[in-house]
Amino acid sequence: MNAKTYPMNKKQTGFSLLELMAALAIAMILMSIAVPSFMEMTQNNRLATQTNDFVSSLNLARSEAVKRGNRITVCKSADNATCTAAGGWHQGWIVFVDADNDAAVDAGEELIRAHGSLDGANTLNGITADVTNYISFVSTGFSQLTNGGLQSGQIILCDNRGFAVGRAMILNAAGLIRNTATNDPAVTVAMC
Repeated sequence: MNAKTYPMNKKQTGFSLLELMAALAIAMILMSIAVPSFMEMTQNNRLATQTNDFVSSLNLARSEAVKRGNRITVCKSADNATCTAAGGWHQGWIVFVDADNDAAVDAGEELIRAHGSLDGANTLNGITADVTNYISFVSTGFSQLTNGGLQSGQIILCDNRGFAVGRAMILNAAGLIRNTATNDPAVTVAMC
């Protein structure tokens, strides 16, 4: 029987260790450039999502007030059931029918929506006095304080990058909410 012989000078294909190390070095350089951009994009998307969640709750409250012909209030809530004057809006908020116009959830008042705390260690604070604890809408769609005065103010959302890249929500007395960057000239208080 003749055994088949293979030529010894046939060229081998594949990567050498040196080629593999060079490819890994290039990949590491590209990753070091891409990761910070990806993290910034993630933070920007988180700010946009959280802003939209808050504005959506305010718009829901306004539309429900008009539809039901009753005061609807949005207030800070740490437990998704009661209003609180402590802390900021970032701990969460609730939307409820405020039948007795006191900006507090009482027995028999319907809870419409509850939103938990914000992730990413972001802060959401009412910068002006009228919107630090609650925002309330009446049947006309106007925002109104419990004492009957018109309610307006600014709420600022910030992450660990600070005020420069934050988002501002500006509520006017007609109950309209404008979402804008914190560098907008209409934003009167530069703080997080």
